Amino acid sequence: MLYQIVSLLLEVVAGVLSGACLLRLYMQYQRIPMSARSGNPLGRFVFALTDWIVLPLRRVLPAIGALDTASLAAAFVLQLAEFGILWLLAGAAGGLAAVPILALFGLVRMAISGLTGAVIVYAILSWVQTNSVIADVLERLVAPLLQPIRRVLPLVGGVDLSPLALLVILQIAAIVLGSMQAAALLLV
Repeated sequence: MLYQIVSLLLEVVAGVLSGACLLRLYMQYQRIPMSARSGNPLGRFVFALTDWIVLPLRRVLPAIGALDTASLAAAFVLQLAEFGILWLLAGAAGGLAAVPILALFGLVRMAISGLTGAVIVYAILSWVQTNSVIADVLERLVAPLLQPIRRVLPLVGGVDLSPLALLVILQIAAIVLGSMQAAALLLV
């Protein structure tokens, strides 16, 4: 029971922090303004959550083009810490080599979950037609992923089904990821 409680707490803390690092990476890649002057509350929130780990890493890990390697490394380190602590709490059972593999799969799973959440919120906000900064940010985050689907999938009765198609694709990716993780752990 104690292991389950600690596991849940670790998953929540590491998930929020590494998810924020991945969101920072993606927002910077999409060139979405995140400063206080931009009026983007999501950007300010992401900076507040991640500056403590990303800024020190940025001193040693330069960006590669538009890719903020410090944010990516921070997300991976947080996942690595989560699975490392869980491995120790489980009595260091199994090989230590499984910890970085689990962290890598955890990072990809976090990206899939984050995108799934963003698409759901984007779809809901698109129905109510809000003129908020968050809706604009979500539009800029989700639109590049919906663009290829919209080229193939026409409107049906004036309704855009591309978010639904993207959600199905993300769920399939999560299933494939789970199978790949199970196979990779058998090899370790």
